[in-house]
Amino acid sequence: MKLHFLGCGGFHPSERRHTACLMIPEAGIVFDAGTAAFRIPSRLQTDELTVFLTHAHLDHILGLTYLLVPLLEGTLKQVRVFAVPAVIAAIREHLFSRPIFPVLPENLIFVDIEQFDSVVFDEGVTVTHFPLVSHPGGSRAYKIELNQGDETHLLAYVTDT
Repeated sequence: MKLHFLGCGGFHPSERRHTACLMIPEAGIVFDAGTAAFRIPSRLQTDELTVFLTHAHLDHILGLTYLLVPLLEGTLKQVRVFAVPAVIAAIREHLFSRPIFPVLPENLIFVDIEQFDSVVFDEGVTVTHFPLVSHPGGSRAYKIELNQGDETHLLAYVTDT
C-alpha cells in the first residue's frame, strides 16, 4: 500500500498545488478533503470511502462537496466522514446548508470520531486520533499504522501546526 499526496498546498490552491488531501487508495481512506478531493474517484480502488478530517477550515473540507456526484451516481456506495462533533456541526450548518446543497445523499455519513480510540480496517490499517490545541479552533492528528505481514509501518499526519 502507498500513501498518495493528492494535495499538500496551503490555503489557496494553484495550477500546480491543491489543498490538503492524502489517500490510501487500496483501503479507501483519505485524510482531509481539500481541493484535491476531485482526484479521489479516479484513484479509489474501493466502492466505499472513509475520510478523516483534522479540522473544519475550508482548505481541509471543501472537497467533500466534490464527492456528492459520485455518491448520487452510485460510483461510491458510501462515504463515512470521521470528525469531532464541532467539525461535523460546522460542515452540516455551513458547507451543506439547505440553500447551498438542498439534496444531501443518505450515504454520506458523519461519524463522531471521539466515540472511538482508533478505527481498524480489514486491509491491515489502523487509524488512531489525537487532539491538538495549537491550531485556532483546534485540530486532530492521526497515527496511521499499516500491518503488512511481519512488518508494521507508522506514519503521523499532523497538519497546520
